[in-house]
Amino acid sequence: MRNHGIGSWPARRRRAAGARPALRHAGRTLTYSELEERATRLAHAFEARGVARGDRVAYLGANRPEFLEAMFAAALLGAVFTPLNTRLARAELETVAADSSPTLLVVDAARHADAACLRGAGMVEGVLTVGGAEDDFEAAVAAAGREPIDRPVEHGDPFLLLYTSGSTGRPKGVVLTHGNVIWNCVNTVVDTDLASTDTALVSAPMFHTAALNMLCLPTLLKGGCLLVEERFDPDRTLDLVEREGVTVMFGVPTMYERIARSPRWREADLSGLRLLLCGGAPVPAPLIERYMHRGLAFVQGYGMTEAAPGALLLPVADCRRKAGSAGVAAFFTDVRTADDGPGPAEVLVEGPNVTPGYWNRPEETAAALRDGWLHTGDAAEVDEEGYFRIVDRLKDMYVSGGENVYPAEVEAALAAHPAVRECAVVGVPDATWGESGAALVVPAADHRPTPDELRAFLAQRLARYKLPTTVVFADELPRSAVGKVDKPGLRSRLAAIADE
Repeated sequence: MRNHGIGSWPARRRRAAGARPALRHAGRTLTYSELEERATRLAHAFEARGVARGDRVAYLGANRPEFLEAMFAAALLGAVFTPLNTRLARAELETVAADSSPTLLVVDAARHADAACLRGAGMVEGVLTVGGAEDDFEAAVAAAGREPIDRPVEHGDPFLLLYTSGSTGRPKGVVLTHGNVIWNCVNTVVDTDLASTDTALVSAPMFHTAALNMLCLPTLLKGGCLLVEERFDPDRTLDLVEREGVTVMFGVPTMYERIARSPRWREADLSGLRLLLCGGAPVPAPLIERYMHRGLAFVQGYGMTEAAPGALLLPVADCRRKAGSAGVAAFFTDVRTADDGPGPAEVLVEGPNVTPGYWNRPEETAAALRDGWLHTGDAAEVDEEGYFRIVDRLKDMYVSGGENVYPAEVEAALAAHPAVRECAVVGVPDATWGESGAALVVPAADHRPTPDELRAFLAQRLARYKLPTTVVFADELPRSAVGKVDKPGLRSRLAAIADE
């Protein structure tokens, strides 16, 4: 094959195990042969709608087989697949669409109104709708040709364009090449012992690099089966583990905490589960113990979209012994701290899984990638065994329910309210989400808004997970001697208020 990228995977798997189930969703099963045929037909349909090499194909919708079919179809053409976060507000989607300029948007029926707005504003050229009264996706697949597509695609060609919140308040697109994702999959297979007999439950959103690149694609690389769920539900998760033979799953700590709080937790048959992959934040020690009491342990990971995402991995064997650690470097990835000394220092990552840069952001690319190393903005200590423990963030960011939130973005949106004179946002501990936002607002002289009024205002501009849970008013912001907002002091103050 001339296609050495991920678009060739269904055809390669078909040669050895075409009859093996690849995807299961809502009672329907797709074999690898059927996945290969549908991806090929869809690639022809994309091409007929103007998609060419290097163009962006966006997807907006819940976890469905069509997400993966569209991804493989785009990759067959050498196009760049751009999954959009379904949690974004319409204004945020417009910003991402304006930046990425998709030639085609695949959207599920529930988000058809958003797609119509994007198309009406000239931000996307064409739309294919999955499901509902407007469904034309299935008709496009059925009408397209079946002729094999084998275009030259190399490991250095762009494969994914994934958008993250920016520290300056603007979303930025991370470019991941075929090689970046392939090497990340190899790392995952080597370090987690995925097997071709595994059934992986996919209930975390595939628009995030963790669910897609740490679970979906490594499982398909091995020839396993994905059980695709459109949304996460803790009780349904336990049902699926019992009934559907789930052996592997991925989630953030909040998801695993909700499962453990289910009334069915103590009686559920979890004997088939063998791998619990977790990322987004360290698993709290009490939660580790609850799962170990059921005979289960976590494979924890630390990473970022720019590393496709795996950088550090904490194996099952060290789940309890190294609780709170982020682990050791993934097999084909190198990780070190900036000064290699005994104290905390910035975490640097190098390897074939690291992004070549940000989409149309040369200055930000140069700032993040220096001398071949990705500067993560996280500080860590390294023990005598080479295990990293993340101790601080050099960048102003917090993680809520596995989602990165940059206070600068929230502050910019909040400051646009006419009744807000100044504001500052920080992340504070949250028993459910790990961290949540807390805002200190200095109101304008002529009007004092309510917290609900401000949250309603933000809800029109930002994803719900970015909305501050705590809103406090003051006459002025606390500042340091040089005039900067005292974020550490503010964090302590607001954390105490949020805990009341």
